[in-house]
Amino acid sequence: MQKSECPGGTQLRNRVTGNCDQRTSSSVQIKHRTIVQQSKSSSSTSSPESTRKLHPRPSDKLNPKTINPFAEQSRAPSAFAAIYSKGGIPCRLVHGSVKHRLQWECPPENLPFDPLLITLAEGLRETKHPYTFVSKEAFRELLLVKSAPEKAVPLLPRLIPVLKAALVHSDDEVFERGLNALVQLSIVVGPCLNDHLKHLLTSLSKRLMDKKFKEPITTALQKLEQHGGSASLVVIKSKIPTYCSICC
Repeated sequence: MQKSECPGGTQLRNRVTGNCDQRTSSSVQIKHRTIVQQSKSSSSTSSPESTRKLHPRPSDKLNPKTINPFAEQSRAPSAFAAIYSKGGIPCRLVHGSVKHRLQWECPPENLPFDPLLITLAEGLRETKHPYTFVSKEAFRELLLVKSAPEKAVPLLPRLIPVLKAALVHSDDEVFERGLNALVQLSIVVGPCLNDHLKHLLTSLSKRLMDKKFKEPITTALQKLEQHGGSASLVVIKSKIPTYCSICC
């Protein structure tokens, strides 16, 4: 004989079953969230970025940060670059098919050397085009004018520290531009440079240790002696005893 079930028992059983279903659904959701969180955590820790943070490569010490080409615009320009961009240098670079040249706004012989020559000497420490070409070529062309000796000699006390900064620069190309500028200056001012040589020869002596600079430095010293006379030889020998005079 089949037993009849009272309505209250049926409702009670339905509530119990519903609670069980809710607890089951909640536990499934909790497990799902836990799995998702674990997967995110594992993916983040296994990413190349996190791997580098946990296990830095040896090269990271040498290159601590990758250069961002778009970050260059946010950097403050150098003094020479700022002056050049504002038209403070009275010449512009003309790109040629074979080689570049400068176009002056007025003849260089009509230009005052103060402070133009010093500004160009400061530009020798630039490492980017067109500043590298403009500074070295304009410095050279300005010293070619007939009135260059009388205009350059009064500037020597201010020029020498600027040239020294180029000669002690870690960039080889900057050093070479500084060395060439020193020779060009010695041709123009002659023995007037002798009193300032001692401030420059120490950096040349250090670079002589590098084989690739031995020949150009030796040639430069010979030019300094040639245009500075016997007094320059005394100064050179006092700082670089191994130097052999061109008179030997």
